[in-house]
Amino acid sequence: MTFADKTVWITGASSGIGEALAKAFAEAGAHIILSGRRTDALEQVAADIATDTLILPFETTDYASLPAKVEEARSWKGKVDILVNNAGISQRSLALDTHPDVHSKIIDVDLLAPIWLTQLLLPYMIEAGGGHIVGISSVAGRVGVPLRTAYCAAKHGLIGYMDALRAETEKLHNVRVTNILPGSIRTNVSRNALNKEGESRGKSDAVIDNGMEPAECARQILEAVSNNVPELIIAEGIELAIANLRQSDPEQCFTMTAAMGAQIAEKYEAGDDD
Repeated sequence: MTFADKTVWITGASSGIGEALAKAFAEAGAHIILSGRRTDALEQVAADIATDTLILPFETTDYASLPAKVEEARSWKGKVDILVNNAGISQRSLALDTHPDVHSKIIDVDLLAPIWLTQLLLPYMIEAGGGHIVGISSVAGRVGVPLRTAYCAAKHGLIGYMDALRAETEKLHNVRVTNILPGSIRTNVSRNALNKEGESRGKSDAVIDNGMEPAECARQILEAVSNNVPELIIAEGIELAIANLRQSDPEQCFTMTAAMGAQIAEKYEAGDDD
């Protein structure tokens, strides 16, 4: 696939991976629909890219408003060729301490919201002759990662939904599906993550601060979409090793994550969440 004159709709486009994807798709000649909650941030992203853009702000879990947003998006250029479900929120808290509302919110934002948006757009995509749906999951969508029980549940679920959707639509309707599993990318994901009370954590992790640049992550995503890759892990070092182990040697993966989880849980229970 080439992206010239394609219409690409990106949620969570105001920063991080979403912003980097907007710039990368624009450089490849696509028209970009920018969605997120903060209109001012989306306007700044639009100002930084030289292509046609539609700023379409909305709250992903405002399900009553989604049909109108889908209609506006598809009407802009006649169709949406590529939908990137990127909006999401992470977590940093032990399951033992976490209020159930935190699990509900994260699953709502990271799993149910992209399912709703995809389900609403899917009939129009099929009517137009096909398209491509991208789900930004996580290494935590393949591996049970400490401090992220709700996040892991949502991201595992997103992969399951996208895999089943691919099975139903790829051959029959020419709707292709790509799962992206990033590891540590240098974004605000950990700073914005929810703590045990459901409040923003307000500080980053060293592993995120030392992670891959969003532009490199975006480059790899575009290459995967262009080549119709069903799933791509974008990670390095121990994160990549654990993700691969989950497939090739689950017992070894569980041993490694159990040792990691015991150390982290001990620190958190002692009040050290750095």
